Amino acid sequence: MGYPARTQSTNTILIALGISEVATLPYNGQYRGDAIAEGLQMLFTPLFRDRTHAGQELAKEILLQMSLEHPKEDRKIVVYALPRGGVPVAFPIAERLQSPLSVIVAKKITLPDNPELALGGVTSDGYVLWSKRKPPNFSLQQRMLQEAQTKAKQAWDNLSPSCPDVNPQGALALIVDDGIATGMTMAVAAKALKVHQPLAIWICVPLAPLELIPYMQQWCDRVIVLKTPHPFLSVSRFYEEFEQVETETALSYLQQQIWLK
Repeated sequence: MGYPARTQSTNTILIALGISEVATLPYNGQYRGDAIAEGLQMLFTPLFRDRTHAGQELAKEILLQMSLEHPKEDRKIVVYALPRGGVPVAFPIAERLQSPLSVIVAKKITLPDNPELALGGVTSDGYVLWSKRKPPNFSLQQRMLQEAQTKAKQAWDNLSPSCPDVNPQGALALIVDDGIATGMTMAVAAKALKVHQPLAIWICVPLAPLELIPYMQQWCDRVIVLKTPHPFLSVSRFYEEFEQVETETALSYLQQQIWLK
C-alpha cells in the first residue's frame, strides 16, 4: 500500500509511478540570472547550509513518510551512505532512526580524459551498470571498469573497518547521498543491495534533477527527494558549505554511532 497523497499546502507533492513512489518538495524558484560578458550565468541561493543540515531535513521527511505508511510498526532499518559525501548526510538520519549506518562504495566509470562524464558505475564488490553511452571498444570498457573498481575497493578497505556488521535481509534499506547528478553510482548501489534481499529499498537524497527521478524508480521501491531545482547543473551549487569530505571525516562519523552500543 502506498502513502496517501498530501496537499500542496503542506509544501509536499507525492507522486506514485509504477511500483515506486516519489516524495518531492517543489523547488521555489530561488535563483536569479545575471547577464555577464560571456553569456547568462545562473546564481543560486543555497538550499542547505551544509550536509548535516541537509541530513536533518531529510530525516524529518523520512520519518514523516514512515509514520504515514505504518505509524506503529517496529521494523528493522539499515542506513547506507554513498561515501564520502553521503556520510555526513546519512549520519543524522541514522541517529534519528537509531539504526546502523554503513556504506556502499560505488564509483563512476569514466573516460580517462573526461572524469566528470559518467558512462557507468561499479561497486567495490563488482556490480556494474553501464549507461547507453558505453564505449563500443571492449578493451577500453575493461580498462575503465578496472580503474573505477580499484578506486572503489580502496575506499571500501579504508572505511569498512569502522562499519557495523549489518545484514539488510528483510530490512528497510535507505541509501543516502548528498545529491544526485547523473544517478549512475546511486543506481548501481541499489542494484548491489537488492542481491541481499532487503524488504524494501528507499533512495533518499536532499536534491536531484527532476528528470532523473523516473530513472531512479527503476532501482528501488521509493525515492525521497527534498528539492528538484531547475536548472540543476551541479549538487554543490545548492549548499552554502560543500567542502570535500576526507576519509578521516567519514570514518569519524561511522565511529560515532553510540546508539548501537
